[in-house]
Amino acid sequence: MENDDIHLFRNTVGPVKRIKHDQVLPARKKPRPIPYKSMAEDRQVLADMIEGLVDPAELETGDELIFRRPGIQHKVFKKLRSGNFSVEAQLDLHGMTVPVAKLALHRFLLECHTRNRKCVRIIHGKGMGSKEGRPVIKNKVNLWLQQRKDILAFCSARPIDGGTGAIYVLLSR
Repeated sequence: MENDDIHLFRNTVGPVKRIKHDQVLPARKKPRPIPYKSMAEDRQVLADMIEGLVDPAELETGDELIFRRPGIQHKVFKKLRSGNFSVEAQLDLHGMTVPVAKLALHRFLLECHTRNRKCVRIIHGKGMGSKEGRPVIKNKVNLWLQQRKDILAFCSARPIDGGTGAIYVLLSR
């Protein structure tokens, strides 16, 4: 460069400070997000438990039958467990043998579909009178219903409707 060009550049740019280093400073790390929403929900659950606002229909005692297909909304299942669906038909399997109960259940569900029933109750008993001392029909009903594609969900009934000796069943249309 010529002196005139250097002189013109210096006059145009003005005074310049020398840089002590030529490295770029690293960007500051972003802080981890704080899950305020889930923390608030956890606090609310604890508060509800302390105040006794927990719905007994959501508590499991171990004797209950509970089944829900993927895609069934939590709200719908909660409504079923609370006994808030109108029971449109009922089948009592007390005292039946396994083969007779299986046939009765199959016929009952066919009839329910024919009549476009949405929610039914099946009384299977608690198995107190069985020779094995355990609920035979109850366990079979649990297995049979889970194998059927037309069953959306089922759960043990409220104590007033038979408790763990009966189930509410939600049928597909």
